[in-house]
Amino acid sequence: MKYLKTYPEKCIGCMACMEICSGVFFKEKNVEKSSIKVVEKDGRHSISVCNQCGDCIKCCPAGAISKNPQGVVVINKTECVGCLICVAECPTEALFYHVDEQLPFKCIACGVCVGKCPIEALELVKEN
Repeated sequence: MKYLKTYPEKCIGCMACMEICSGVFFKEKNVEKSSIKVVEKDGRHSISVCNQCGDCIKCCPAGAISKNPQGVVVINKTECVGCLICVAECPTEALFYHVDEQLPFKCIACGVCVGKCPIEALELVKEN
């Protein structure tokens, strides 16, 4: 299984991970369109990103969500009907929606954010 491991205790809130994510997948630096979210609360940062649990697969009425051979949960954009049930049901609040987009989006463990984090608060992990 491949997933993004986070170290929120290291995070400094620079948002570099969010900017690169939205830039790669939506061709714009817009942290609201990132598949990784960094939030500051009480002087600490939390990082929200899909842990590839697969709970969303069961709730998708269109059958548009599945796991690929690497264990990454993916959304088939041609089958997705945009009902957003997966966003509402995600136990880690790591499925996202933006008003400019028709479909939900999530981390696919590509690792592009890992290389942009200046303090190594992110790691791409591959386990059997």
